[in-house]
Amino acid sequence: MALLTGSMVYCAMAMIAAVRYRRDSEVPLKRVATPVSVLRPLSGAEDNTEANLRSVFEQDYPAFEVLLSVHEDADPAAAVARKVMRAYPQIPSRLLVVGVSPLPNAKVWALRALVPEAEHDAIAMTDSDVRLAPNCLAVVSSEMADAALVTCPYRAVGGWNFWSRIEALGLNTEFLAGMLTARMLNGMDYAIGCTIATRKTELAAIGGLESLQRYLAEDFMMGNLIHRSGRKVVLSRSVIEHHIGGNGFVKNWRHRLRWSRSTRRSRRWAYVGELFTKTTALGLLLLLIAPKAWGLVLIAMLFRAGAAWFTGVWILKDPALQARWYLLPIEDLASFAAWSLGFFGKTIDWRGRKLILSADGTFEGA
Repeated sequence: MALLTGSMVYCAMAMIAAVRYRRDSEVPLKRVATPVSVLRPLSGAEDNTEANLRSVFEQDYPAFEVLLSVHEDADPAAAVARKVMRAYPQIPSRLLVVGVSPLPNAKVWALRALVPEAEHDAIAMTDSDVRLAPNCLAVVSSEMADAALVTCPYRAVGGWNFWSRIEALGLNTEFLAGMLTARMLNGMDYAIGCTIATRKTELAAIGGLESLQRYLAEDFMMGNLIHRSGRKVVLSRSVIEHHIGGNGFVKNWRHRLRWSRSTRRSRRWAYVGELFTKTTALGLLLLLIAPKAWGLVLIAMLFRAGAAWFTGVWILKDPALQARWYLLPIEDLASFAAWSLGFFGKTIDWRGRKLILSADGTFEGA
């Protein structure tokens, strides 16, 4: 009962954290128009690649360039990039062929090639599966006036597959709730990598992207190192769309295990504390032990539903959660299973390669 009660306390904190984030996001920003270089590594051409890329070129912002990369010119993403670049001739843009990465973290390899080519000190690094709101650059540029790094929360959009869709529900409720609660308690001491805005000088101060190449969670480390150096990390008010694809059961679970094992090494004690975010699983376990505790379990489910509404509906305005809320308990149990398995093993499968995670979050070939 104590664990379930603790989980209800956590849900209440998550709702308070959502209110504080929403309140902070309504404070007027002092608009700035610092020139920005947008860096987007590309790899492959999924269904949403072109639409996602067009959202970068359609920013309502007066001064920005777009730098794109592929590892090989034969990559289908290169043709998509050239098509979009031709459609927006008024936006300065270039496509670089950066070569195959010698290390598994190909994203950092591509960014290492793009950063020196950026004309501006302010840079926005954004993944290929991300779609930006038209005002994203305007918002993060204004937020960077008072911060060293700005990291954007996201609304996950699932693909056609069942497992992809329920994972999106979890990301838009459990994951965001954890992020907002951590922000309320500790401030932002890390970053999430879908879209990060910072400066080249800030990266240089933490040893450059070279120092992050061997980390699986290079985004977390980037924000963490900047925070530890005494500089400010901000969770943006600009919510982006993260299209997570349509992975089937096997790929989805490999992804979940990779995330769990990586998180356990990035935030050890916080990972243990994630037990209190597993309200549904804790409630079911309590019913197995004490069937007469159904009243407490029902109340706990209401707390979980409230936290999910505050994050997924009130903050993210996720239409999928509003339409398929009844699937959330399935995702909750899948999340609990992945979290539990994350305590075991140190091998992950990433982009077809077997890797061994070290205690400090770096990795090496298996």
